[in-house]
Amino acid sequence: MRLLNVHKMELEEYFGSQIPQYAILSHCWGAEEVTFQHINHSEWRTMRGATKIKHASSYYKEQGLRYIWIDTCCIDKSSSAELSEAINSMYGWYESSKVCYAYFEDVEIALTIRGSRWFDRGWTLQELIAPKKVYFFDSQWRSLGSKKDLSPLLSSITTIPEDVLAKSRKRRDCSVARKMTWAANRQITRIEDVAYSLLGIFDVNMPLLMAKAEKPLSGCRRR
Repeated sequence: MRLLNVHKMELEEYFGSQIPQYAILSHCWGAEEVTFQHINHSEWRTMRGATKIKHASSYYKEQGLRYIWIDTCCIDKSSSAELSEAINSMYGWYESSKVCYAYFEDVEIALTIRGSRWFDRGWTLQELIAPKKVYFFDSQWRSLGSKKDLSPLLSSITTIPEDVLAKSRKRRDCSVARKMTWAANRQITRIEDVAYSLLGIFDVNMPLLMAKAEKPLSGCRRR
């Protein structure tokens, strides 16, 4: 597992029992994201996507901790083998994180949280369910509250039961049909992401097949 050292702002790699405590970032991809190919060059700090990396890292550093995982820069997506391993491991990585920071780039004030596109993306479903602790931030990195504090609102927005939000293993008590309703109408970039974004929720491991498309999950579910 590759982690960003928030003190050195450099990537470090760890395996198995050597993996240290880490925070993890949940966000919607935007323009000029900092990738694995960018992070080893100082120019990445001027990219638009660098802002959320700096803020998340700074916030975590203030807590006296050292590592954070961010999907944009911690995965070498040019390697199909690494990408496959990451997608199959991702639910577990979120579940094992010390804390998850969910960044709402399109939210200015807490009252508009319901309209954030974070709730419309396919991948953020597991990023809400899996972590034990999630803290939400608006576009200016002001705290919006925690998953625990906002549980009734989050359940209302997503239809995910509050007990599942509190303990991710409770998802196993829900039917396949129930879990599919949580994913309905969420947007994905590639057609195969319909399956890949749900692997952890259904406790499935599978190889990757890449294709390009852009459809809501509800449309793909009928195929």
